[in-house]
This record gives sequence, C-alpha cells and structure tokens, in this order.
Amino acid sequence: MNRHGKGKTPRRPPKTPSSNQKDPVGVYCRVRPLGEEGDECCIEVISSSTIQLHAPVGFKTNRNGEYKETQYSFKKVFGVSVSQIDLFEHVAKPLVDDLIHGKNGLLFTYGVTGSGKTFTMTGSPGLGGLLPRSLDMIFNSIGPYQAKRYVFKTDDKNGMEVQNEVDALLERQRRENNLPAPKATTARQKLDPEIADMIKPEEAYKADGVDEDTSYSIFVSYIEIYNNYIYDLLEETQEDVIKPKPPQSKILREDQNHNMYVAGCMEVEVKSAEEAFQVFWKGQKRRKVANTRLNRESSRSHSVLIIKLAQAPLDADGENILQDKNQVTVSQLCLVDLAGSERTGRTGAEGTRIREAGNINQSLLNLRTCIEILRENQMCGTNKMVPYRDSKVTHLFKNYFDGEGKVRMVVCVNPKADDYEETLLVMRFAEMTQEVEVARPVDRPICGYTPGRRNRNQAFKEELSRKLEERGGPIDRDMSSVINHLVHNLPPLPCSELTDPHDDITLPRLIEALQNRHRIRQMMIDEYTKAANTMKSMLQQLDSNHMSSENIIHEQNGKLLEKDKIIQNNKAELERLEKKAKMQEHKIDILQKTTKIYEDDKRSLQQELETREQRLQRELNDKRRMEQRMHGVVTDTQHKWEKECDRRVNAMQLEMQNKLWVKDEKLKQLKAIVTESKTPGRPEPPPRQTQPKRPSREERLPAKRSASPSPMPTATPVRPMHRRSRSAGGEKWVDHKPSSSLDLGTVLQPVIPNAIQVSAPSEKALSKCDRYVLTHQEVASDGEIQTKLIKGEVIKTRGGGQAVQFTDIETLKQELTTVPR
Repeated sequence: MNRHGKGKTPRRPPKTPSSNQKDPVGVYCRVRPLGEEGDECCIEVISSSTIQLHAPVGFKTNRNGEYKETQYSFKKVFGVSVSQIDLFEHVAKPLVDDLIHGKNGLLFTYGVTGSGKTFTMTGSPGLGGLLPRSLDMIFNSIGPYQAKRYVFKTDDKNGMEVQNEVDALLERQRRENNLPAPKATTARQKLDPEIADMIKPEEAYKADGVDEDTSYSIFVSYIEIYNNYIYDLLEETQEDVIKPKPPQSKILREDQNHNMYVAGCMEVEVKSAEEAFQVFWKGQKRRKVANTRLNRESSRSHSVLIIKLAQAPLDADGENILQDKNQVTVSQLCLVDLAGSERTGRTGAEGTRIREAGNINQSLLNLRTCIEILRENQMCGTNKMVPYRDSKVTHLFKNYFDGEGKVRMVVCVNPKADDYEETLLVMRFAEMTQEVEVARPVDRPICGYTPGRRNRNQAFKEELSRKLEERGGPIDRDMSSVINHLVHNLPPLPCSELTDPHDDITLPRLIEALQNRHRIRQMMIDEYTKAANTMKSMLQQLDSNHMSSENIIHEQNGKLLEKDKIIQNNKAELERLEKKAKMQEHKIDILQKTTKIYEDDKRSLQQELETREQRLQRELNDKRRMEQRMHGVVTDTQHKWEKECDRRVNAMQLEMQNKLWVKDEKLKQLKAIVTESKTPGRPEPPPRQTQPKRPSREERLPAKRSASPSPMPTATPVRPMHRRSRSAGGEKWVDHKPSSSLDLGTVLQPVIPNAIQVSAPSEKALSKCDRYVLTHQEVASDGEIQTKLIKGEVIKTRGGGQAVQFTDIETLKQELTTVPR
C-alpha cells in the first residue's frame, strides 16, 4: 500500500504560501463595565458589530471641536453583559478546531491598561477565560487518543520525532526516578484556589471530526517578552540565595520551513487540562507585574502561551504509531496577552516603570507599523519591507502574517472618559488591522490506510481477552485438541476381558488391534520423519538464504558505516555552521543595537541642529529688526542735529547782520556830520554828540525761528530776499498740497526742488520718493493764516508697501511790523 508523503508541518512551505485564498484578520471588541456608577461613559454599543465613541464633557472645547462622535465596526462586538463562554464560542472555539485538524492559529488581546485583557484571556475562578477553556476543549476532544508520554519527542529545532514504545518506557522510568515527589504537583493543583473551578462541567466543549486513527500529544511552552527580551517562564533554574543569577534571554531562530521559534525554550508535555493549566499558572507567577495608578497588578511584559499539538497516524494494524518522521504533523495555537499601552503621565510611573512603559509603547508602535505597511502592500500592490525585526513580538509572529493560519484579535476597551484618547488610538489600529489578509490554511492530507483501524484492533483485543477468560488460555487448549485428534484417528481397541482360560479369540483380536495401531503409529512416524526431513531441508535452505542475507547485511552495514561517517562529518559541519550562525546572530544583534544607538544619536543631533537653526534664525531676525531700529534712531538724530546746526547758523547770521546794521547806522551819522560841517554859511555850533539809539532787548534778540529760514528783520526796510525752506534738500520729496490750500503770495512760500506735487498721496508717488511734506493751513488767534509744514520719512514695509513716519513740523506765520521814522 502506498503511503502519501507529508511535510514536517502544515504551516507553510518555504517562501511562498500553499494557499491562494486569504481571509481578513478577525477583530472583535469587548467593552468592560464601568468601575463606578458616577464615572462618565464615552462608549455606546449600537449594534452587534458597531460601537460609537462620544467625546467626554469639556473635551470638545479643549480641542476646538476637533473630535466628533465616531463609529467603528468589528466582526462582532461584545457588550458589558457578555459571558465568558459566549466569548469563547465565537472567538477561540474555531481556532481550537483548526488546531486539532493540523492548522495554526494566533489569538491576542489588545487594549489600554485596565481594559480587561487579562480577565478575557485568563479569567477568574468560576469565570474561566479563553485560555483555560481552550485547554479544556483540546483535552476533551483528544483525550482517548493520546499517545503515551515521551512517544513524541521534540528535536530542539521546532520539529517532532517519534520514539518506539521501549525507548519511551525507558525515558519515562528515567525521568520518574529523577523526580523527588511526582505526585506533589497534583496535590498542590487540587488545593490551589487560584485555578480551582475555572470551568463548570456543563460548559465543556468538544471538537467534531477528530481522527480516531491518529495519536496525539500536547506540548506547552510559556514565554514573556520584557523590555524586548525573551524569557522562558517555565525554565527550571537553580536559585542561589547568596548571589542570584538573572534569567537569561532567549533568541529567535528560523527552522527549515522558515517558521520562527524560540531556541532553547522549555516545552512541557501535558496529559490533561488541569496539568496544562497548572504549568501555565506556574509560569504566570513569574511574570513581571507592578503596581501603577491605573492597575494594581499591571502587566509589564507581553506573555505568549504556545500550545503545540503533535499527531501521527497509526499503522495498518491500528496498534502502534508509524515510526516515520514525515508522517508527523505539528500545529500550534499561540495565545498572547499584550501589555497595556499607556501614557506615563497618567500612571504616575517613575524610574524603571517609565522605561518599561516606553519599551511597551515602542513594541506596540512597531506592531502597528508592521500592520500598516502590510496593509499598504496588500491594498496598493507595493513591496515595502515590513520591519518585523524591530520588535521581538512582531518577529516571533512573522509566520502568521507572511504564511498561513488564522489570526484573531480581541480589542478590550474601558468606557470611562479618562481613557478616551487611548481608546481612540486603539480603535484606529483595530480598524486598520481588519483590512489585513492572511493566507487560509490548507487541509491536512488524508493518510492512505484504511479508516477504523483503532476500533478493529480494540475489538480484536477485547474478543481475545474474552476467549482467554472462557477457555483458560490458548496453549493448553491447543495441546488437548491435538491429542484428542490423534486419539480419534487410531482404531478403537476391542474388548479384552477374558472369561475363559481357553479363550482363543480375545487375545488374537487384541493382538491384531495392537498391531494395526502399531502400523498406523509407524505410518505417522514415517510421515513425521518425512515432514521433519522436509522441514530440515527447508531450514537448511533458509539457513543458506540467511547466510547470504547476512553477507548482504554485512555489506550493507559497511555501506552504513560509510554513510554514518558521512553523517558524522555532516553533523560536525552542521554544528560548525550553527556556531557560526550563533556568532552571526550575536553580531547582528550587536549591529542592530549599534544602529539603534546611532539612529538615536542622529535623531538627537538633528533635533539639536534644528533647534540651533531656529535660534540662529530668531537671532538674525532680531538683529535685522535692531538694525532697522538703529537706522531709524541714527536718521532721527542726524535730522535733529542738522536742524540744530541750521538754527545756530541762522542765529549767527542774524547777529552778524545786526552788527553790520549798527555799524552802517554809525557810518551814516558820521557821514551826515561831515557833510554838514562842509556846508558854507554861518557856522553853527557843532551838534551835541549823541550816542545812537541802542536797540531794545526785544529788538536785539533774534526772532524765534522755525526749522525753515526766517525773513529779514522788519526793523529796517530791506530788500526782500527770497529764502528757501529746509525742505529743499537733496532727497526726492512728495509735496502734498490739498486742493483747499490758498496762495498767500508772500516770501514765506517754501521752495522744494526735485519734488512730486500731489493733491492726495498715492502708493505710486510714495514708492518713488524717500521724504514727505504736507502743507496744512489754519487761522491763527490773531486772524492771520498760519501755514504748517508737516514733514516725514517714507519707510519701506515688509509687505512691499510704504509707510510715512512724521519727524518734524514747521510753522510759517505772517506778521505786520512798524518801521521807525
């Protein structure tokens, strides 16, 4: 009979998945009850697949109405009143069915700290979670078909080997002799109140379609990922009280089917749900937990329980397991309880807790990044590299997203208002995860043997036992039947009773019967001898055949020795390559850490560079503004000193003109005296020398001047001189004269050369000039018209326009004076 060959595991062949059909990741949502009745609720269950988030009171005003009511859809939503058994039936039961039929599964809980992840996964006494119910269903389904302990044996390379009954028995005896008290665990298990009565008997489940012609064995391993290091929670270490050693981190490796596994992780073979849960609880007590403001026993690590199911078909007789490694099928179910994502400000964490929270958030962020890139590759057809290696969580479960299997996620949310922002991020991640598709697992190939072998073998054993009990055993029964058969084949003896001493009939008849029986006996001896000779010749023939077979076996043994040498060389080469691989992995880890350090340094330097550039830019802007301000101050000061210099020069000119006028008056008086003395006629007495009239203080003091030049003093009529205003500079002016201005026709009119005269200022005119003057007229208190020249500077603005900054006002006023006679 031909047997169908089968791979080591049904998970996925190298590189490409064997199934073209894909299923989306199943995402479920569970809403936990509010802690206190007075707490504000921000989550509302609208239907069996939709929830709605309400922003808490005051949140919209703080966010300017950024967040509104949002709805999110899931495969199924479980409200606050859902029971643990209903949750298991919808979420985990299909994964357990696939596990028994040789398919892989991944189930993990995700949510904020205090949202009910651990209660959903583990549960409590009387309210068992997904994990204990999954174990109970597995053993309820395969219990009668389990192989004896140590028949299946792990090969430390994520594979399984099959031992014969003798080797398994020897290993059982060896391990039982090494255990000091093998029943102590069971006794503690019954007395441990933390794991007692997890599942009620009426809530037990059993899988359908279990292959009765297959033997099964369950292996359990339990690890935690803490600060991106992997620790085995089931590893037995000898504790040193004086100098305890820290636990050693495990490394991830890839097997020959490109599946990731934890190298050196302890896998415990269990034979009952109670034993499996006891092993889990033993590792659970070693987990890293801490007291935070959000949770009294907050998980500081990601825990992963790996349930590995090994199965192999029975032989044609239905008695023993096939000793063929290729017929062994290994499937596994991973139950993951992720640590809660949280903000360190809300937890009140310090020191180590802050670093733990940072590592937790970093690993969850990397999980979201991998899901996002995987979704983008599937939806957009891109081929971006998914950064699985950035985190141990994503690296361990890389097979499920790149290979085949079922992936399901239970999103746990807390409806209280304090968790609104974290819950919003969780909802967005869950919504994105639902769009990722995973290859559907293929069905396990059917073995070529006739089904029902186990039942027939069991029926045969029962019938054989019944007949043995009835007939006393097969050996004695066979001997008596042979003897009876031989006795019945011999002729019967005649009557040998002698009634008369002269009886000549009885003895001859007896002698004849005895001779006949002797003849028959001789014939039987001859037949036996003939059969013995035939058997002897057959044995000799078999002996010669056996000798030839021994020679062939000897030759084959020689060839096997050569093959063994080749195998030993290959093993040595394999060990060398494994050591080299370990060294390379160690170097890779060092390079990854170094790269991360360099990236952190690069990021910090970039931030520092950006900060310094911003600071430099601010300083440049401040410097530019200071230069503009100082330029304005210098310009104002320059104009001020120019005005002061002009004022002093004008005052000095006026003083010199007054002195010249006094001298001219003296010369005129002297000339008049000289002229009178030369006139003919009666000489008159010389006039009395009088001093010229000295001008008063008011006449001596120069008139108060404005910035523009004043007219000549009116004490003496002088020729009117045309004087220019200070406005006539070298700059280009905008001469703004309103249409209502009057022309007084006096010498006080300012003359501004190189000016653009406008009746109303415009942007075009201002853009061509750098000075500005406005002529303003008003009636003074004495009834005369007074003219004011309001001057300013045209300044360029940053927006490309012009602005006028007024710096000076000149007042021009006309006065009438009386000339002395």
